[in-house]
Parts: sequence; C-alpha cells; structure tokens
Amino acid sequence: MSLWILVAAAALALSALVVFRVKFSMKRMAERHLSTLEAFALAIEVRGDATEFHLRRLQVYSMEIGRRMGLSREELSALRTAAILHDIGKLAVPGHIFSKPARLTPEEFEKVQIHPAVGAQILEQAGFPAAVCGIVRAHHEKWDGTGYPDKLAGEDIPIGARIIAAVDSLDALASARPHRGALPLPQALELVGAESGRAFDPQVVKILLGKAADLEQCTAADAPAQPAVPPAAGFLERIAAARHEAQRLYELTRDLGNSLRVPDTLSLFCSRIQDLVPYDAVSVSLAEGGLLKPCFVSGESSRLLASLETPLGQGLSGWVAAHQQPIVNGDPAVEAARLTSLRSALIVPLRDGENLVGVLALYSLERNAFRRDHLRLLETVSGKLGMALANAVAHRNVQQSAATDGLTGLPNARSLFVHLDRELARCGRSGNGLSVLVCDLDGFKQVNDRHGHLAGNEVLRLLAGRIKTECRDYDCVARMGGDEFVLVLPDYPHGNISEKIESLSRIAAEVGSEVCGEGLLQLSAGCASFPEDGRDADQLLATADQRMYREKRSKDS
Repeated sequence: MSLWILVAAAALALSALVVFRVKFSMKRMAERHLSTLEAFALAIEVRGDATEFHLRRLQVYSMEIGRRMGLSREELSALRTAAILHDIGKLAVPGHIFSKPARLTPEEFEKVQIHPAVGAQILEQAGFPAAVCGIVRAHHEKWDGTGYPDKLAGEDIPIGARIIAAVDSLDALASARPHRGALPLPQALELVGAESGRAFDPQVVKILLGKAADLEQCTAADAPAQPAVPPAAGFLERIAAARHEAQRLYELTRDLGNSLRVPDTLSLFCSRIQDLVPYDAVSVSLAEGGLLKPCFVSGESSRLLASLETPLGQGLSGWVAAHQQPIVNGDPAVEAARLTSLRSALIVPLRDGENLVGVLALYSLERNAFRRDHLRLLETVSGKLGMALANAVAHRNVQQSAATDGLTGLPNARSLFVHLDRELARCGRSGNGLSVLVCDLDGFKQVNDRHGHLAGNEVLRLLAGRIKTECRDYDCVARMGGDEFVLVLPDYPHGNISEKIESLSRIAAEVGSEVCGEGLLQLSAGCASFPEDGRDADQLLATADQRMYREKRSKDS
C-alpha cells in the first residue's frame, strides 16, 4: 500500500513539475514576445524623432491611469500592448514628413492621418486581439468628435485609446521636435489640461494632472541602467543613423534644383553634404577646354585650391576626370605640393548622364579620414549634383550670350543700354558727367571684299581687344553690331575727348594693316555728353551717332 502511495506522490510531483515548467516556459515565451514587440516599437519610434524614453513614459503613464480607472486585467493587457504598438502605422508614412523642421502642409498632414488605420490593419493581419486593434485605430480620436480616422466622440472611443491620446500628447509637448524645442513638464500639463472635454476625456486628464509628478518618477525609475561602455553601433543607433541619412539626402536632392546660379547650387550642396561626410575643405571644378577650373572652394587652403587649374589626366582631380573613377584617401600633395596642411582627399566625378561636367573634391586635415561609406554617399548624390550643375552652367552661358557679342566678347546692344541707364542714374544722383562715343570703321567693306569675311572678323576681334585695353577698368566698351562700337566713359574730361578719338583712330589703322597688310581702315567717332546733350540713353546715342556720321561725310567730301 505504501508503495502505491509513493508512486502516486511521485506522479503528482512529476505532474506538478511538468505544469510548473510549462507555465514557466509559457511565461518566458510571453516575456520574450513582449520584449520583441518593445524592440520593434522602439525601431519605429527611432525612425521618427521620438526616443526610447517616449515609449517608456507612454507605457508607465497609461498603465497607471488604466489601473486607477478600474480597467480589467484583459483591458490592461490590451492597453499595454497598444501603448507599445500604437504608432506601427507610421511605417506607411514617409520619414521626411515626421522630420520636417516646419509646419506640415495640408497634404502632408493628410498623409500622417493614415497611420492609425494602417496600424490597426497591420495588427489585425498579425492576429492581435480586436481590443488592441481598436485602441490603435482610435488613439487619434478626440472627445469632441473632431479627431481621425472615424470621428468618434466621447465614450464611443475605446477607453484605452482615450488614455493613450492624452498621454501621447503630453509626451509630444514635453519632448523636442524638429520644428520646436521641448516644453517644461508643468507647461505641457497645462496645455493638456486646457483640452479637457475637447480633445481628451476629462476623467483621464484629471488623473493625469493629479499624478503626473509620481508617474514621472516611476518612468525614470523604470528606465534600464545604461552600460558603462555603450555598444559602438546598437540597432537603435543604426536605425537612427539610417533615418538621418535618408532625411538629409532627401533634403539635399529636393533643394538642389531650386537655383540656377552656379555659386548658389554649390554652396547649398556643400553645406548639406558636410553633415553626412565631414570635411575641412571642398573644391568643385568644371571641365572646360581640357582643364579643370575651380568654380567653388571653401574651407582650409581655399585660396590655393581656387588657383589650381588642372589639366585632365594630371593630379588627383585630373585623373578622376580623365578616368571618371573616384579616389578615396588620395594624397592632396599630388594635386599641388603646397597643399601640406591637407592629408587626405575624397574625389568623385560629376556627370550629366554620360557627359563629364567636373569633379567634386573633399579634403581632410587627417590621414585616411574618408571611408567607403562616405564614397557611397557621394556617389548617391553626385549624379543629381552633376545634372544640377550642368543646368546652372547652361543657364549662366545663356545669360552671358544674351548680354555678350559672340564674336568679340564685348557687351552687346542690349547690355549696353542696361549699363548706360545704370550709369546715367548714378550720374543723376552724384551730379557727375558722362561721355558717350559712337565709333564706326571706315573702309571695313573693302576689308571684307578684298580679304574675305574671316579677315573682317579677325579685324573686329583684334580691334575690340585693343580698344578695351585702351580704356579704364570702369569704362564700358560695347559692340552695337556690324563695325560699330560704343564707349561709355564716366567722368571723362571733355578736353581729352579729341585725344581719345585720335588714339582710337590710330589703333584701327594699325589693326587693319596688321590683318590685311595694307592701310584700308580708318575710324570715325561722334561724342555726346551728359547732361549737356541729353539726359537719357536714346538722346545721347542719337546725338553721338549724328556727329559720327557728320565726321564720316566730311572725310568722304
């Protein structure tokens, strides 16, 4: 009999042990399941601009308020899970919207409003209880019925959603966001209290205001201790870094095409890229006529970098341009022996499709400062920069051609009128004088007839350069068209005008003999002065033109 008792006792003990181990295993599994959810939720929060403390505050506050409101065990369990996963629907909202450092547009806010419904759908598909899905869907509803997505009001909103809504709003106010700083907790509580009966359940707000200090202490006490030496790159840090990179690249590529001015385009790019690829100096060079010519430099040794014009194939930048391949941690001394302070260079080609536009060179004071990851980032945006730079250069060239004579490089008639109007306005304010000379070549038709139009073009090019050299830096020399030139001479002494005309006539004769080998050219000129001969550009040019033709006719007679 005692043997059977011993066997029965052993069986009961074994059964108890099995039940204990099953329960212990189920508890461990549930704990692991919850830990997995928390890690997943943290990853979602870090994708935005929230922090781990946000999720912990939401859990502690919500659970304590739920207990004080008499929620059942099942309701508290659903509340805890929903508090962890309430923002899972943010996976469907572009990250740059949450990180925008300004007020959202109506279209952006409309995109944000999808996340509660999307979150509920995700959790339904994953088999979560209906109570959890309902809380997640309704956590942006408002007590007065003006929330989203279903415009629920009052007690039609699940109690768990009412709790999360108030606590989530408090934490948002008390935390820093891209468009504003964090508010002190008392001020954040005051703002939440002001929305009692409108946005939030009055009973929830009453408990929240009364117990906020205790709840904040519990939240801090519940936070896990940080390791003395944090891991080099935990999963949260990696996710945050990826979000930061995506946001900066989005901003950079979005803004690159906003300006068609070369300096503006490059200044914007270089300031933005430094946040992703730290550097001490930067140089952007354009490929023009077999050379790389710097068009933007900044930072250490910028004067020296600005003076470098590198033939394609020579130096680091020239090699990159010739082979259209990047260089990582090249020695800047190869670029120029005087670049002694800079120790490493990261250089990539800039292309507009298949065409080389130039090169981007980043320099550091440290050796081996650049990583392959930095190269990856530059190559990600170099195509966009190449196209933006090509567009800016094309725009600049169009502007220059619209104001410049293509043959001589002098300002054209359109540019002349703009300049003359500006100078006349200045003279009108200062009371200073101004002289306008209209010059025409005598015998130019003979040059074209005897020696051809190529010789005529050469005469015009040489004459334009010689006249420009003969004038002061602030004088304007323009080609009106054909063989006619105009000089705008601010504050030029009237007594010296005849001497200036004689000098121009001598230059014209010399150029004609140099190109044609015979003395075919002379120059006729007429002068008009401000304010004596006119007060606007048309009057002055017409008067000078009449005097020039009067002189030309006197020579013919």
